[in-house]
Amino acid sequence: MSTRDKILDAAAELIGDRGLARATTKEIAKAAGYSEGTLYKHFDSKTDLFVAVLAERAQGDLGAALRRLHDRGDQDDLATALRDVAVAAVRFYRQGFPMAASLFAEPDLLAAHRADLAAREVGPHLVVRALSGYLADCRERGEVAEKTDVDAAAAMLLGACFQRAFLAHFTGPDDDPDSAKAFAASLVNTMIEGIGPSR
Repeated sequence: MSTRDKILDAAAELIGDRGLARATTKEIAKAAGYSEGTLYKHFDSKTDLFVAVLAERAQGDLGAALRRLHDRGDQDDLATALRDVAVAAVRFYRQGFPMAASLFAEPDLLAAHRADLAAREVGPHLVVRALSGYLADCRERGEVAEKTDVDAAAAMLLGACFQRAFLAHFTGPDDDPDSAKAFAASLVNTMIEGIGPSR
């Protein structure tokens, strides 16, 4: 296993246990068996490390599910494609929520993190934008009703997934993959009823 991978594994564990605000780069480096200087040879900042953890260690792989939307061709119908995204989003938010939640208790750290994400041109808003863009393409093809507000539709789908992840942490663990799939299917079916083209 490479040095970078060991650091990512240690970061995923520590940030998952303590949250981003309380997991220091020094502690992460030590847990991986390296110096803090070695950590900074592979990652420019704590934000860079956090983004890598979410991209490479978060379950569900939301980024990959979103990329598959534009490559689906005629293989998947709209409902199947959206269910794939919803399942990935529930898993991603489920894992990412405790990592990021501690940021909101420290306004200065949150502001610095937000600025760092903006400088890297990454952030959670891009997930909604990617799904909205896909739905706009579907609208052009007639798979989604012409009157549909695709920004609102994307926000509703991802917002429902985020809420499920939050409630899973608040009310108790729900790690059953079948439960996430059933939720995604119900959510998408309900959504399709509202945005499907008129027949």
